[in-house]
Amino acid sequence: MSLKEWISKARALGASDLHIECDTPVVVRVRGELKVLAERAAGDEVVRAARELLGAEAWDQLIQRGSADLSIAVGAGRCRLSLYRTVRGIAIAARILAPSASDLRACNLHPELRRLTEAANGLVIIAGPTGSGKSTTLAALIEEINAAHARNIITLESPLEYVFSSRRSYIRQREIPTHSPSFEQALVDALRENPDVLVVTEMRTPDVMRLTLNAAETGHLVLATLHSSTCAEALTRICMSFPAEIQSSIRAQLADCLRGIVCQRLEFLETQQLRVPHCEILLATTAVRGTIRAGQLSQIPNVIQSGGEEGMWSFDRYQRWIEQKNDWIIASRAPVLESPTVPAPPVLKPAPTTTRPVTARPASRPTPASGEGPIEISIDEDVSLAELARKIEEKAR
Repeated sequence: MSLKEWISKARALGASDLHIECDTPVVVRVRGELKVLAERAAGDEVVRAARELLGAEAWDQLIQRGSADLSIAVGAGRCRLSLYRTVRGIAIAARILAPSASDLRACNLHPELRRLTEAANGLVIIAGPTGSGKSTTLAALIEEINAAHARNIITLESPLEYVFSSRRSYIRQREIPTHSPSFEQALVDALRENPDVLVVTEMRTPDVMRLTLNAAETGHLVLATLHSSTCAEALTRICMSFPAEIQSSIRAQLADCLRGIVCQRLEFLETQQLRVPHCEILLATTAVRGTIRAGQLSQIPNVIQSGGEEGMWSFDRYQRWIEQKNDWIIASRAPVLESPTVPAPPVLKPAPTTTRPVTARPASRPTPASGEGPIEISIDEDVSLAELARKIEEKAR
């Protein structure tokens, strides 16, 4: 099978990831668990698929660097691919994305997150471990802005995942390194492109973090993702990425521009047979800003726990909301199949006119006396009920 056929088969099974390696079993991740899709992927087929995807120049870079990232459209949806070298040869990891970006409700996220999209400026961070649905939540926030506000949105992605259609907002999508050599250069350029909203899908290096904070400080709403398991860990990772002598100024800058952090992981609901995001939500209240400035990031969980009335959610409180929710949106990820050809019904010909006996026996009529028999009436096929009743009455007399 070709790579696109493997991806289509994995999507039909509802898989989130597909793993292919030379001369090893093909594996998919369904509801968080790995399952074997096929016994073996031929090594030459995997290499040929990788060469076709990358082209000659990018293939040489893969051999030198050892890895390459890209995204492709397969059927109605897109896939994010990571190609890399292993001891057995070439391997491909495919993240299978939904056909289109959905809003918060369709992603089964809490409606309180909509507050984060109403800010005119500042920094919103979507955090979580790898494979926790950060890209889907980020796309849902973009769709909320797109549906409610007229804003110029510029996304910086590596690689391009969801493709958005402009509704009320104007969305410009740039892929790194296809449209810009690096996130650093793209962020510098974006400030000259009159954005209202900036989306940064990779906030990993100190330079990208510094430029992201600067963009949030200069009057733009910035949505960014970060790998961390809690909101406190996300703040700690940003601050600890910089030298110790400037960490206090980074904390002050972060406290000023932060609007909120959503840290999530996926949880499987046995009753619904559905994986849903399980979130911790931090909002930049006065208490939160003061805690960040003081460097007391270990106190962030306590601030979240006591900030329920202000719209914050701890993992435990969010778990109770999940248990009480009963209007889950279950989207089918199976491909749309062509309708089978249904043969036309046979043409029925009218039956010929016949004469047949008809027995009429009223339920309330007593058993006929000896010598009486059934009433026989010759009728035509098209006789009306009224005519039939008249004939029965005449015979009965």
